[in-house]
Amino acid sequence: MGMKRKKEGGMEGDSAGTGTLGKAMAVLEAVVTAERPQRFTDILQSVHQPRGTLHRLLGHLVEEGLLAQRPDLSYEPGIRLLKFAYRSWSGNRFRKVAAPYLLHLHQLTGETVHLGVLREAEIIYVDKVESRQTVRMSSQIGKASPAYCTGIGKAALSVLPRSELQRISAGMAFHPFTAHTHRSKESLLAEIEEIRHDGHAFDREEHEAEICCVAAPISVPEHDLFGGISVTGPSYRVSLQQLTAWAPDVRKAAAKIEEEVRVRFGPGRETEATGPRVMSDAQRSL
Repeated sequence: MGMKRKKEGGMEGDSAGTGTLGKAMAVLEAVVTAERPQRFTDILQSVHQPRGTLHRLLGHLVEEGLLAQRPDLSYEPGIRLLKFAYRSWSGNRFRKVAAPYLLHLHQLTGETVHLGVLREAEIIYVDKVESRQTVRMSSQIGKASPAYCTGIGKAALSVLPRSELQRISAGMAFHPFTAHTHRSKESLLAEIEEIRHDGHAFDREEHEAEICCVAAPISVPEHDLFGGISVTGPSYRVSLQQLTAWAPDVRKAAAKIEEEVRVRFGPGRETEATGPRVMSDAQRSL
């Protein structure tokens, strides 16, 4: 579900997300997505809010258990978020539909299988079946990764309306994670055209060194659902030839998931005119 998030919390008719709730969400996201606990000055630089407003919002978020303050006065995610995350994951309809197909690919390949959804320029992993091998992936459910350098991300981008793909790719910052990472929009879009033709994508050690995958897109536009499924393994164990051999099975699993989503979720509203920007009931369940 690769939709542009609809800003909420615009109090007094504010649709730009600068109302109280929008500001609080910006603070929460700045802390939750950071690699380390954030001090007040770190958050201030991230969200660019007045010091007094930020103090007040941090106090409210700590009081509600959404953030926690450490002894050194830095902030980290609060324990209450675990409850929300569990409820979101356990009740997610898309994950439940896809689960049998993830297990089938895992049994077929013995490698790690991922399920992800597109959120703007990122892929959010919503489920994972771990490899039976001793060397495993560092990916985690709920983790966000850039779409331009992941197999699922590129697969999901390939099924977006072209106008939406242009909008999202125009805002990407192409950080070079490895020597194989795309460095430009033009390079990415050229590969996206190949993916559209082939029906599957590869991650050729583009996000993590020595990690590769084959992925297929999952696209249900009437439910604003854009994502993918992948089989991932270390490059010393899984060659490009092997990934290519698995590609038909990955595509078949993705197609089955699409079909079952349409059956289980029922009729939806086509959003061709606006692309994946309107948050649907299916998306809200993530």
